[in-house]
Amino acid sequence: MKIPVSRIDGFVARPDAAARAILLYGPDSGLVRERAERLARGVVPDLADPFRVVELPASALRDDPARLADEAAQMGLLGGRRVVRVRDASDAAAQAIAAFLEHPLGDALVLVEAGDLAARAKLRMLFEAADNGAALPCYVDDEAAVEGVVREMLRAAGLNAAPDALDYLTSHLGGDRQLVRREIEKLILFMGKAGSQVRVEDVEACIGDSAAQSLDDAVLAAAEGDARKAEHALARAFAEGETPVGAVRAAQRHFQRLHAAASAVEAGASAEDAADALKPKLFWKIRPRFLAQLRLWPVARVGQALERLTAAEIGCKSTGFPDQAIATRCFLELAGAAARRKRRA
Repeated sequence: MKIPVSRIDGFVARPDAAARAILLYGPDSGLVRERAERLARGVVPDLADPFRVVELPASALRDDPARLADEAAQMGLLGGRRVVRVRDASDAAAQAIAAFLEHPLGDALVLVEAGDLAARAKLRMLFEAADNGAALPCYVDDEAAVEGVVREMLRAAGLNAAPDALDYLTSHLGGDRQLVRREIEKLILFMGKAGSQVRVEDVEACIGDSAAQSLDDAVLAAAEGDARKAEHALARAFAEGETPVGAVRAAQRHFQRLHAAASAVEAGASAEDAADALKPKLFWKIRPRFLAQLRLWPVARVGQALERLTAAEIGCKSTGFPDQAIATRCFLELAGAAARRKRRA
């Protein structure tokens, strides 16, 4: 069965009893793991229990297709339902999983974790068509979803964030759920006692020197037409652990916001009103730069930039050409387009 995005959170909280195996796939590996662990804890509270939780690399199923059925059929030594987690799955594991879904033995819950899968991938089609299987896509969070995670974690720690601090967090953390949680956990430790309000100064002190800051510098420089600064900031972000796909997606998010604001300007709004209407709000420090960028990027040109970024993301994933070079070339092309526009203006 195919689970729509709008129903995923409800499904994870209360899975369909008919689902003997669940596929979790998508570009957000952190969200894949988080949802798999929530599903697993619904069956086995202690995921470190070796008698009730078994983890299998997908290669084990390729070498021994019957291994999955054997593990699912086993009973826990001390009783209780078991969980079988298959990691890093691909279409190579489809045959073994199909055999299990056709004749499911035992009562174990099988969780299959995979990366991004095309719509016609065998593994994805298998789970979507099965009455006793479920497919859950895990896409990179947009800023509204990131804000929800941030609010939830801070509230649980007895903290709240000032509006400008929350804006800074949601616009700087990116969309990888696992990375977002690690950064907020670091912020909570930095804040110490409960009952405190997180200020933007606290966020900058704790998170501001990360690869995300270098990446923000690269994106803003590219949108402003400063190729040298964009290249240097992007190289620094890569050295600090940022991925080329992550860099391209950060630029996509920024240009999507430019597109929304430019569309409002084209419809008659002032640049200031269009920028201030964005959700989440622009961080006050970058607002003047964003307004200047709006003059360089009318709607049609922003659309072309987004098409170029989409092509770069696909290239990073599929061409075999060095992905850092693809991302860097894309940033330099964007900077060149902005610089030409600036000279004409």
